[in-house]
Amino acid sequence: MPKVIIKTNKAPKAIGPYSQAVTMDEKTLVFAAGQISLDPKTNDPISGGVGTETRHVLENLKAILEAAGSGMDMVVKTTVFLSSMDDFPVMNEVYEQFFKQNPPARSTVEVSRLPKGAKVEIDAVAFVKEKAGKGE
Repeated sequence: MPKVIIKTNKAPKAIGPYSQAVTMDEKTLVFAAGQISLDPKTNDPISGGVGTETRHVLENLKAILEAAGSGMDMVVKTTVFLSSMDDFPVMNEVYEQFFKQNPPARSTVEVSRLPKGAKVEIDAVAFVKEKAGKGE
C-alpha cells in the first residue's frame, strides 16, 4: 500500500524533512504532523500569546485535514505540546472552540522547547471521510 502525501498551501510548508500529513492508499486514517503557529503564506511565526498561537495552529491543522478529505469533526486523537503547562487554561479555552462536541482523545505534555520558539504545537490523527486529495 503506497503512502499518500498530503500537501496544501493553505497551511505552512514543512520546516524539515516531513510531510504535512500522510494517509495510506486505503484512505481510512490521516496522520497530521505537529503544527506550530506559522503563517501559511510566509512560513514566519505568528506571535501574540498562547491563545493566538493555538488558534493559528488549529486553523493550520484544519486546512491540512481538509486537504486530506477529513476535517476537525473526524479527529480521533491529538497531542498538544506546550512550552509551559501554565499556558494550559488558555490553550484549552481556544482548543474547546474547535472541538465543541464529541472531542477527540488528547494528551498534553510540557516540553522544554518547540521549533521557532513556539508556545504550542498540536498533531492529529483523523478518519478520512472522502477520497484524500493531494492538496494544492
